[in-house]
Amino acid sequence: MTSDTSSPASPALDATPTRFAPDPRWSRRAAAPLRLVAGPGALPTPAELDALRAGLVRRDEPAAALVRAMREQRTVTMPQIREALEHGPAADAAPELRDLFALVERRPDWVDDALLERGARVCRTMGLDAGTVLAYGSLLGGYRTAAALEPLARTGRLTGEETLRRIGETTAWWRAVTAPGGLARDAEGWRLAVHVRIMHAFVNDQLERDPTWPWAERGVPINQYDQASTLGVFSTSFLLHARLLGVRVSRRDGAAVMHLWSYVGWLMGVDEEWLPRTEREGRRLLYHFLSHDPPPDDNSRTLARALIDMSDLAPVGRWRRRYERERALSAGTFLLGPAAMRDLGLPLRPPWYGAARLASNAFWSHLVGRLPGGNDVLARRAERHTERQLARYYGHQAPGIGAVAPGHG
Repeated sequence: MTSDTSSPASPALDATPTRFAPDPRWSRRAAAPLRLVAGPGALPTPAELDALRAGLVRRDEPAAALVRAMREQRTVTMPQIREALEHGPAADAAPELRDLFALVERRPDWVDDALLERGARVCRTMGLDAGTVLAYGSLLGGYRTAAALEPLARTGRLTGEETLRRIGETTAWWRAVTAPGGLARDAEGWRLAVHVRIMHAFVNDQLERDPTWPWAERGVPINQYDQASTLGVFSTSFLLHARLLGVRVSRRDGAAVMHLWSYVGWLMGVDEEWLPRTEREGRRLLYHFLSHDPPPDDNSRTLARALIDMSDLAPVGRWRRRYERERALSAGTFLLGPAAMRDLGLPLRPPWYGAARLASNAFWSHLVGRLPGGNDVLARRAERHTERQLARYYGHQAPGIGAVAPGHG
C-alpha cells in the first residue's frame, strides 16, 4: 500500500479528521469491555496513534487506480473486470487491472491452507450461532459508532428492502469465504473478496467526487481505518461473541479463524500492519479503533432499527415475525449489553435468548463436539439451521452480491 492521500477528486488533508476521538468519555466507556480482554499493554503507543490518524486519510490505492482507469482514462471496461475475476486479466489489459490482479494472485508467504480450512470449518460449524453473532453482535455492534456509516447512508441503503438485500449480500460473501476451499484462486470466496474490494473502490471514488463530502470531518470516505475496524468485527468480535453464547472455541481454532480473516482482509485491501493475525492482537486493535471512534448518530439508530425490524419483511406468519424481532432484541441485549442498546435507541429485553443458547451449546458444542465425528455432526446441523433461516427471509432465491460498480451493470 502507499500512503498517498490525494486523488484527482480529493483535497490534500493535513489535519486529522475531526471524527477521530471527538468524545473521549463516550469512547472510553464503549471500549472498556475490550480493554479488559485485550490484556496488558492495551493502550496504543504514540506511533500507533499516528497510524490511526493516518489511516483515516488513506485509501486502497491499487483498487483506486483501477477505478480511475475505468472512469477517467476509459482503458478498463466492466467485462474486462469480470473476466479478470474469473480467469485473470488478459495479457494486453490495462496496467492498472494487471497490477491489481498481480497483487491479489500473489499469495503471501504466511498464508497456510490448513489453517484456512480449519478456520472456515470453525465458522461454518457454528450455524445458528454464527448468524446470531454476525447480525446482533458484529453488525449491530458496528452500528454503535458512527465511524463508517456515512458512506452507507449516502448510497441510500439504510432501511426497508435495502436492509434485507444488504444483509443478504453480507451473508453470501461470508458463506463463500468460509466455504471449504473457498479462498482458492478459482473459488467463489476468493472472487467475492476481490469483487467487494473493487466495489468499495467504486463507491469510494463516487463519494470522493461528491462536492458535499465532509473531508475535514471524515477524511477519505472508505478508508484504511474503517476497513481494518470492520475486519475486526468479523474476526475478533465474532469469536468473543460466539464464546459468550457458549460455543466452544479452542485456542487453536481461534488462531485458525484469525488466520482466515487476515487473508480475507489482505485480499480486500486492508493494510498488512492491521491484519489481526492473533486473537490478542485483534482485541488490541479493535480496542484502539473503538476507543477513538465517534459516538452513534442518526444513521446508527436508523440502521439499528432497520436490522431489528428486518423480520417484518420476512415472508412468514405474524407470530414468527414477532418471535424473530424479540429474539433479535434479546440477543442484542445479551451480546452488546444495555449501554450499547441505549446508545442505539433500542428497547432492552431480558437475555433469554442468550441463556437458551448457553444451555443448547453446553450439550451440542461442549459434549457432542468433543465426541468422535462430533464436528461433522455439528457441521451438518449448522448447515440445516442456516438453510432454514435463509429460506425464512429469502425463500428459494439465495442472496447474492450486487454489481461491482454501482450504476455500471
